[in-house]
Amino acid sequence: MKANVHYFSQTDTIRKTVPQEKLGMRGRQANEFAELGFPILPGFVIDTDVASHLEGMPITETLKPLFRKIEGIVGKKVGDPKNPLLYKVVISPNLAISNYPTLHNFGLTKSTVDGFDSWVGDNFGAHEVLFLVRGMLRIEERLAELEKREKELAKIRAALEKAGKDLDAERLKAKAPELIAEYAPLFPKGFFDDPWNQLSIALTRISRMLELDDQDDQDTAILIQPMVYGNYGKDSASGDFFTRNVVTGEKKVQGEFYQERFNEIGASGKDINAIDPVHLKALQKMAWTLEDRLREIRQIRFTIENKKLWLIEQRPVIAKSTQADLKLLLDLEKRGIVDDEFAIKAVQPGRLNEILHPIVDISSVKKLTGVSGGITGAPGAAIGRAYFTTEGLLEAYRIAQQKGEDKRMILVMPATYAEDVKAIEVATGVLSCEGGYSAHASVVARQYGKVSLVKTDMRIRGKKAKIGEIEFAEGDYITINVPYYGEPKVWLGKASLIEPNPEDSGLLEFIAIAKRKLRHFHVRANADSPRDAALALSFGAEGIGLCRTEHMFFDAKRINVFREMILSETREERVKALAKLKPMQKEDFYGLFKTMAGKEVTIRLLDAPLHEFLPHNDAELEAFMTHLAGGKKGGKPSLSKAEVKARIDALAEFNPMLGHRGCRIAVSFPEIYEMQVRAIFEAAYQLQAEKVDVRPEVMIPIVMNAAELRLIVYGKKIEGKTYRGLVEIEEELRSELKAKTLPYRIGTMIELPAAALDAGNIARYGEFFSFGTNDLTQTTAGVSRDDFNSFMPDYSTYDLIEGNPFSNLLQPVKDLVAIAARRGRMTRPGLALGLCGEHGANPDNVRFCMETGLDYVSCSPYSVPISILAVAQLELERQQKK
Repeated sequence: MKANVHYFSQTDTIRKTVPQEKLGMRGRQANEFAELGFPILPGFVIDTDVASHLEGMPITETLKPLFRKIEGIVGKKVGDPKNPLLYKVVISPNLAISNYPTLHNFGLTKSTVDGFDSWVGDNFGAHEVLFLVRGMLRIEERLAELEKREKELAKIRAALEKAGKDLDAERLKAKAPELIAEYAPLFPKGFFDDPWNQLSIALTRISRMLELDDQDDQDTAILIQPMVYGNYGKDSASGDFFTRNVVTGEKKVQGEFYQERFNEIGASGKDINAIDPVHLKALQKMAWTLEDRLREIRQIRFTIENKKLWLIEQRPVIAKSTQADLKLLLDLEKRGIVDDEFAIKAVQPGRLNEILHPIVDISSVKKLTGVSGGITGAPGAAIGRAYFTTEGLLEAYRIAQQKGEDKRMILVMPATYAEDVKAIEVATGVLSCEGGYSAHASVVARQYGKVSLVKTDMRIRGKKAKIGEIEFAEGDYITINVPYYGEPKVWLGKASLIEPNPEDSGLLEFIAIAKRKLRHFHVRANADSPRDAALALSFGAEGIGLCRTEHMFFDAKRINVFREMILSETREERVKALAKLKPMQKEDFYGLFKTMAGKEVTIRLLDAPLHEFLPHNDAELEAFMTHLAGGKKGGKPSLSKAEVKARIDALAEFNPMLGHRGCRIAVSFPEIYEMQVRAIFEAAYQLQAEKVDVRPEVMIPIVMNAAELRLIVYGKKIEGKTYRGLVEIEEELRSELKAKTLPYRIGTMIELPAAALDAGNIARYGEFFSFGTNDLTQTTAGVSRDDFNSFMPDYSTYDLIEGNPFSNLLQPVKDLVAIAARRGRMTRPGLALGLCGEHGANPDNVRFCMETGLDYVSCSPYSVPISILAVAQLELERQQKK
């Protein structure tokens, strides 16, 4: 037996010749810490060869010499009536999962219990006797089951139940000697008489159980270590801590210690950094050695007994922030402990959402009433006063600004539309009840880094709303929490938020590491303003993949001029209104190009149906009438209110998504795209003169065939009419400005099945394709992104569709993208291909895009880091396969 028992301590390690699997999982861990020189409790492992065959072996004779070594280190002796050494027996299988009981406090006998009580108190002593009793009763219970001793089994279980109740009692009535006398008859004779006899009985019974138990399969060792107690005198303490701050990631141990207490239960702790400096230095060494070795944040439990520090346990940390993990990885990478590849693979892309958005401080919502559930539109947390209309929110925001009051507001509406973008932009979040992940509110919220939650059970009546048991009125504070992982929640009242700081969090540094691995594929951003472009650039975007020019017209200074243009009845009237808009558009494009100098900027010409820009309520109509009157209230407008309403009604469409929008508007009103193209190139040529590297890409939306694109790009002459193409307009402008040729590309958005199938012909006139997968999903599956949540739960119940089609690309959509990519490049081998929209922030979709041969994805600025990390991980995967 002696050859199968392996001793270890802070200065002694188990021989390398002993196969590691013979030690069991816990035995291996103990020896690893011994190898690191940690202050671990000395002990020994009875290996797997003999652990289940101890019956009849010389247990006491073999183990006594090892206990003498342990006694010398710990300063206590087995059987000492005044200061007894107690020990634990750990059943150590090689499997991570087992249901063996915890076995502590061996060495408590009739002769030692009073001495133990003198150190820890009668109540604690009684508790530890019961803990020992319960552990051994579980061994006896299992043996009775295996040996089919039914009568004894019932008796043991009754005793177990009683021991459990006694342990749960607030204060034990019986003292330790009385409990020993009460429970002794349940165990083999002499169990509580002598500590060495107790050792022999306990190990024999445990070994017998392992021998009979199929769970063991000759694969389990037994680990024995002494027990130490943080309540063992005035120079004792217990504590636990994290190897670094689990929220901020600061490299500073975080936790508490409890002076003269066994553990934290009922104790008042002190900051671990206030512990004796000698102990703190030892704990820090343990902490950072573990981080370097295991490459993750760990939690450490320790005990100080009579001034001696002992490591009791260390384990992984589940509840930690992404920021903490990033800070650790950056620390390890800088010191060469891990390489870039390890750091990149260590973080799931979706976890970066946590850093990009605020989170609720959970301690601040304990007294608030809340309801759970809902559909995540855009993750994060938001606090603000609720407003039920765009006008109401903007007015309240203006007043709050003037008075220096709280400007935090949440837009609460059934659904949002294009005219509500300006309210979403200033709000902290959006709470709606129609649509889902791809609803307008969700898409715009992600674009602007706002929070969006869809609560389909919310009912809005005027200026009041009800969700489950909570009700709130306009002006009431609400808090919404939309975690990337977990269930969303709405609280009535104000919580506290933990605000993100991408720079301090280490995110920007981490993304820079990830970008080193990008080779053949890159990530662009959807951005409509220089501010969004600068944000995307800071997050690592390699250009703009989608600038939605229609969003630019919703600015308060522009919307009524644009409405004037839409309602014009002649080309001359439209051109006059467009002339007012062109300087504004040029300013927008100038800012985007300058911010993204040296990178491609894809500008999508006007796409949204014209009716979306028109007044939708009385307040907007009145503001437009004032505009028509030269900005004077009470003045005479150029059109009557009845005429305006009639023209608005004439523009209404039954299915605007498939109606007069995108390139179809350009066919009917070419002067609109002409104004936009002139604005684009006036800005580009101005920057060229300023020595700025400008790379414009002009994108034509909702094209369904090659003829449309050819007309818009190259123009057409028919009898009595000439349609000027964009190429001709650019050439004319260049000549007027006497500018040098500027490289640019004209392409199209593939968002209709017809366009995907006709891609070979469309590529004759387009130099790039951008797949608009939101609309391509709608037109392929015949599913509205704003309405699909009304029936999607039923489809999910019967597994009729996999996931959210506006988050995970459907296979038919993938097929169309692949067909279009292949056919397009057969015509034009150098055709640039990208995917724009929030599908591009899903790592699974990124994989598809890379495998299909696309060049980039484009998503909202706040999703750019997620996509970059996904690309980097896939690039590493590709390299490994090679």
